[in-house]
Amino acid sequence: MFDELPGSRQIFDLEIDLVQGSCGTAVPFFDYQAPRNGLKDWAEQKGQTGIEEYWQLKNQKSLDGKPTNIVQKNIKS
Repeated sequence: MFDELPGSRQIFDLEIDLVQGSCGTAVPFFDYQAPRNGLKDWAEQKGQTGIEEYWQLKNQKSLDGKPTNIVQKNIKS
């Protein structure tokens, strides 16, 4: 459903049971200023091989310690 981007991250499919809101009185306003190209620029500089090496070193587990399977899902042998 999305165009492929170099260095793209994983997409999570969530099932939401409950959403709560607040009055928003103290929530600051955030204005769109520009696209954030840091990841895209980094990935283009690394190239596909560099990204795959990075995934093997850094992205094997999520922040909560669960396996990401990023290598198995994205690197073709």
